[in-house]
Amino acid sequence: MSKYTSFPEPSDDHNPFQDPSVTQHSSSSTDYPTLDLYNPFDTRAPGPPPPYEATAPSAPPPAQTPPIRTTPTEPRNYGSYGTQQSAVNATTADLLKKQEELERKARELERRERELDSHARGTGSSRQNNWPPLPSFCPVGPCFYQDINVEINQRFQRTVTIMYYFWMFSAGTLIFNLISCLALFCVDVQNGVGLGLAILWLVLFTPCSFVCWYRPVYKAFRSDSSFNFFAFFFIFFAQVVLYVIMTIGIPGWGFSGWIVGLYALKKKVAVGVIMLLNAVLFTAQAAMGVVMLKKVHSLYRQTEASFQKAQAEFATEVFSNQAVRQAAANATASAAQGAFTGAR
Repeated sequence: MSKYTSFPEPSDDHNPFQDPSVTQHSSSSTDYPTLDLYNPFDTRAPGPPPPYEATAPSAPPPAQTPPIRTTPTEPRNYGSYGTQQSAVNATTADLLKKQEELERKARELERRERELDSHARGTGSSRQNNWPPLPSFCPVGPCFYQDINVEINQRFQRTVTIMYYFWMFSAGTLIFNLISCLALFCVDVQNGVGLGLAILWLVLFTPCSFVCWYRPVYKAFRSDSSFNFFAFFFIFFAQVVLYVIMTIGIPGWGFSGWIVGLYALKKKVAVGVIMLLNAVLFTAQAAMGVVMLKKVHSLYRQTEASFQKAQAEFATEVFSNQAVRQAAANATASAAQGAFTGAR
């Protein structure tokens, strides 16, 4: 056993750092300035490792303080804040405007429903006549009830309103025609017949046109009445023909048309100019009458009115009229009594 293993004697002063594998790296060398850069496996000349020098820790970066807000309610700035706020304000204003319009329409529909319900029940409080609008001290009261916004469908309100203004324009033209004929009478006393007829046309056509063609078209669009549609077409067509005659201006008929206007121009220029201006109004009146007749006819074709319905409405109105029924009963009784007396 001893020949394979050899232990040093206790008296030997053995130093483990004197080992050749350690001493070859213990020579003095200054190739490495600090211990952090020392490489024990470097093949350069051996030398002792450099002394360790601890590096001073770097100072921490200064802390960034958040910006101070001037007011607690100051909004954050996200870049295009002003543009976004303007868009939001515009959208809000648009929505408020639409809401107000819807509320106004809802109130209008509610009012119309109340008016129609009252009309259906026949209450007299909301059906008081309001046309013509006469003052309270006048002994004659209004004759008709008229409210286009309540009684007429919204789709036809514009047409009925134009017809009403057209009737007013016709009445104004007849008044101006009377003034023109009066001016002609002042320069030519032989035109007394024309002046008298101008007064007659004003007194006759103004109320008759309202009752005979404006009220039928009003009631036609109010209740989709076929009978009133056909009554309007027949009477208003005759009215348009009369407008054409007014425009021509036949002498002695009481109309200041083109022929009478040119004749008055030879008598006196000022009177001729007035009558020619009246002729222009008559021409516009005739043209407007043709346009409105076609307009109402086109709207009539969009409704459910027909000639058969007009006949049925006429028969219903005739037999439901108390005066007509009384007259028919009296006629029947008289005929029966005459037949009985003759048989005797």
